[in-house]
Amino acid sequence: MRGPRSLQGRLGLWLGLALGLIWLAAASLTAFTARQEMEEVFDSALQETAQRLLPLAVVDILERENEGLTQRIAAIREHGEHFTYVVSDEQGRILLQSHAADPALFPAWTGTGFAQSATHRFYSDEAVRGTIRITVAEPLDQRAAVARELLMGLGLPLLIVLPLAFLAIVLALRTSLAPLRHFREGLAARGPRDLGPVAAGGLPIEIAPVAEAMNGLLARLSAAFEAERSFAANAAHELRTPLAGALAQVQRLKAETADPAARSRAGEIEAGLKRLTRLSERLMQLARAEGGRLRRDAAADLRPVAQLLADDLSRASGRIRLVLAEAPVLSDLDPDTFAILFRNLVENALRHGEGMVDVALGDGMVIVANDGPTVPPEALARLTDRFERAGATADGSGLGLAIVAAIAERSGGRLDLASPRGGSGQGFEARFTLPRVL
Repeated sequence: MRGPRSLQGRLGLWLGLALGLIWLAAASLTAFTARQEMEEVFDSALQETAQRLLPLAVVDILERENEGLTQRIAAIREHGEHFTYVVSDEQGRILLQSHAADPALFPAWTGTGFAQSATHRFYSDEAVRGTIRITVAEPLDQRAAVARELLMGLGLPLLIVLPLAFLAIVLALRTSLAPLRHFREGLAARGPRDLGPVAAGGLPIEIAPVAEAMNGLLARLSAAFEAERSFAANAAHELRTPLAGALAQVQRLKAETADPAARSRAGEIEAGLKRLTRLSERLMQLARAEGGRLRRDAAADLRPVAQLLADDLSRASGRIRLVLAEAPVLSDLDPDTFAILFRNLVENALRHGEGMVDVALGDGMVIVANDGPTVPPEALARLTDRFERAGATADGSGLGLAIVAAIAERSGGRLDLASPRGGSGQGFEARFTLPRVL
């Protein structure tokens, strides 16, 4: 059997068990001590009874006219007797006995002092040089009944106090560990990209260093990620101007040269510079997706943005089929951010698909689908990783779907990829669910 995993559960369990065992031991010791004291009190009462009755019996017996006559003391009224007694002479003849005494229960004379049978406790004493003897008997059942009442008196309060004590322990632990619970909940509620410090007020001094170390680690991670994003954005931005200049020079060289070999080499350089330019643009988009503000305070209709982007991309390819909802598609997603994800999804479909690319915007969702070979499940699961391409020879930077996934993660949206596309046995489909309007 495994114990509770929570600190509160473990402390509550062990404190409760310890308290219960301590109280049980204390109650047992108290009961044992009380039983010993009770036995002494009962023995003292038994001895006192014998010593008080013996002088009276002596006087009564010595004043008799007929010696050796057995006399039974009559009861004044019906009552239960805790003590019974018999008075006898040195020959063992009973001279006097209480009304409820049974001579058969009394043991043979062995001298003064205490004796005990299976059912009774006895005390014997003598007077007139041993010629008159008295034995007082007390039923052991009476002592057992008193002992049971004593144990009940000790045990019943424990049945009430122990649950209340356990409840007090639980409440005290819950109250004491509330700051730790709030710290845990605050940490668990963090998104994957939220690296800000977690509120650690009120934590016990044993846990506070752990929280400080955690916040320090989060701060270092945030600084490292920020440095990475800043480097990517700055590097991409700084590369734009020299890349544009180099591309212009290569295009001019290509136009001015008459040498076919030089023109072919210039064309290869131009293609490489264009790929490098696209990569720098994607790096800037990724930096914005991971570090910029993606949502606005007010919602706006995204259909005009989608129409403008589709027209622009269609002029170059002529392969886009756009379907827009009749009602406005309202979202607080930043239009520039929406343009980044829309363009990356459509360009990815144009680059890696065949035939027409179907684009739909409506019901809080952007759907981009194309035809072509299906993507294996193991490759589909990796398409949102950085620099991951659908195939080894595929063109592109490998950042398009990674940018869209980053936008979905930070904005509260969701990106779902499927291959084959819905309603077909081939192709690829990407669904971006827009975040709910705040």
